Amino acid sequence: MPWNEPGGDKDPWSGNKKKKSSGNKINNPADKVTELFASVSDGGGGKLMLLLPLVALALWLFSGVYTIEAGQRGVVLHFGKFKEITNPGLHWVPKPIERVEVVDVDRNRSTADHTTMLTKDENIVDLKIEVQYLISDPKEYLFNVMDADNERNPDRGVLHQVMRSAVREVVGRNEMDFIIQTGREQIEIDTHELMQSILDEYKIGLKVTKINLKDATAPEEVKDAFDDANRAREDFNRSKNRAETYANKVIPDARGKAARAVEEANAYKEQVIAKAEGDASRFTNLTKEYNKAPVVTRERLYLDAMEQVMSGSKKIMMDTSSSNNMFYLPITNDSNSSSSMASTPPPISGEMIDRLKNEANKKQSRTSNRSSLREGR
Repeated sequence: MPWNEPGGDKDPWSGNKKKKSSGNKINNPADKVTELFASVSDGGGGKLMLLLPLVALALWLFSGVYTIEAGQRGVVLHFGKFKEITNPGLHWVPKPIERVEVVDVDRNRSTADHTTMLTKDENIVDLKIEVQYLISDPKEYLFNVMDADNERNPDRGVLHQVMRSAVREVVGRNEMDFIIQTGREQIEIDTHELMQSILDEYKIGLKVTKINLKDATAPEEVKDAFDDANRAREDFNRSKNRAETYANKVIPDARGKAARAVEEANAYKEQVIAKAEGDASRFTNLTKEYNKAPVVTRERLYLDAMEQVMSGSKKIMMDTSSSNNMFYLPITNDSNSSSSMASTPPPISGEMIDRLKNEANKKQSRTSNRSSLREGR
């Protein structure tokens, strides 16, 4: 029998299918779905109507589930009004009553600018600057200011305008030489502080992390003249450093020589004073001895003087009447030794003094005898 003939076994629109035995179980899910639609076609649509709300409820619940990744924050809006901020993890909101705006707070963002500005000394400087920043407050970032940082068109972003205004103010407070040569780090610090203060005042929800002053040069029209001025300045600094190096080398040497001269003068002073005091003390002692024995002291002084005079002479004088068979003749010509011997006369012992006294007494006795003989005659 054809399948499309009414009453046939293969007629899909007829309800005259052969029913399977109730003892057989349907284990295939596809068969279950087929059976469900077959029951609908047989007039069992009531069961499907009961399942549809459950399926819709499941789909609605599933549509409100969302995940916040690490480094992100979720801003929950209830009928467009801020409700809360959710941290990383799995969350759910009842859509469409509430929706979520995901904000990446850990991504390092940046904006750059290349502009020409006027300095304090009325010169023009060409600047290239880059600002790196983060989103510090997602709520303020989304709701307080429109286009806080337009990454597609940075010129329209509030952050870009704040950066340009802060840089212009800082550059206008400084001179061109300071900006181009030694003041780049200070320019970055001042711009950072000024930008952050303005952003905090606007409550824009952004935090500046770093400012890079990539380039600061004179305009191309005057670059050659400016380079010549820089080279002259560098030559001046080089000559100045060389002079300071020489001064640092010479001045300590001169100070050392001066200190050595002062010490030598003090030592000579002490030496002269000590020698004068020694000579004065020796003269005082000699005066005491002279008062005690004038003749002996006079003889001693005479011998000392002759010894000093004769010690510098190359001639040798000998007394042949009381001399021995062997003589010691100093044939070496050592001026240093002779001068040292002459400068330091040998000391006279007590035995020599007694001998001199005896000779003086003998001379006096001879003189007295001669005078008595003359008187007798």
